[in-house]
Amino acid sequence: MQLTELSGSRFDIGLTHGRLHKAAIIASIDVYDRMFHAMVGLRWHEARRDAERFLPMIEQRFPDIIEEMDGMAQGIDGDLSDILTLNCRSEISLTRASGGCSAFSLAHQGHQWLAQNWDWRADQGEHLVALRIHPPGAPTLISVGEAGMVAKVGLNDRGVGVTLNAIRSATCGEGLPIHVALRKILESCSAEEAEAVAMHGVCAPAHFLIADGSGQACGYEVHAGQPGRLPPRHGVVTHTNHLVSDSATHWLEDFPKPDSWARLSRLDTLLDSLQAELDHTQHDGQREAPVQEAPPGPERLFALLGDHEPGHESLCRHFDPEVPEDERMETLFSVVMDLSAGVLWLRHGKPCHPRGSMRLAFDDA
Repeated sequence: MQLTELSGSRFDIGLTHGRLHKAAIIASIDVYDRMFHAMVGLRWHEARRDAERFLPMIEQRFPDIIEEMDGMAQGIDGDLSDILTLNCRSEISLTRASGGCSAFSLAHQGHQWLAQNWDWRADQGEHLVALRIHPPGAPTLISVGEAGMVAKVGLNDRGVGVTLNAIRSATCGEGLPIHVALRKILESCSAEEAEAVAMHGVCAPAHFLIADGSGQACGYEVHAGQPGRLPPRHGVVTHTNHLVSDSATHWLEDFPKPDSWARLSRLDTLLDSLQAELDHTQHDGQREAPVQEAPPGPERLFALLGDHEPGHESLCRHFDPEVPEDERMETLFSVVMDLSAGVLWLRHGKPCHPRGSMRLAFDDA
């Protein structure tokens, strides 16, 4: 992947995105055409009709993004409904498809870290993009995700960042589609403004981990109703692909793969060990004084994301021929963000053995 700069009007941003990544967007449409047919029995033209029901919800809460989608559609010589369907792919497919992803936030020594592995179908590994977008009248943002999507994982120049965990559920109601909501969060000027997006309703269940450079962080198990909130525990929030909060589990039924619980337990164990390393206790006569070491840094956090615990606990997901084809998930990219410094580090492929890596910041724009 290389960083793509997008600026100008909303339409111009979409048009440039579409033209520069036309081949990847069209290939992505082909991937989801096959996936929709395998998972929910829909061909692409049928999925487009299904996606049209989300358009009024977007027009009500984030109309500017439709202009960008329209520009993207013209950039690939397609229709708005093609781009709309790509950006509603979670709402169309996640009733059956089992997504992956392990995410966490960590506050340490005045730095707010946010990180995740993005696990998905291996055939999407060639269709990923890193975008630095300069929306008119909104913060500049960096987003890493799939070509043709308005956003996924990233941060903005106000220090607001977000990660995503898929939740497999048959529930879908009123609100913003997941990926459109992620873009609106990345255009927020503060963590409070980003929280308002999560609290206002998202069509399908998902987990958004929202944090900012001041040290605020909270997990939101979003859906069409009031989301479940997961505040930090000792400066840490962790999540994989099942519902955790009482408020979310009261209203929703999810059906994750069993490895979600194993990965969450492993993630908690690794972060407990990391915190023990970072904040150890020194005996000084009759008293104990905490001694804080240097911040963990991106390499240490990528090493954590590259964990290969035997069995289903492994955070770094590789090809497994024993898993049914429609259940196979691999880690396609990993990100580590220092929101306090406004920097995102990206590893394309597995964090243990990346195909490429980048450091992205706003001061090198």
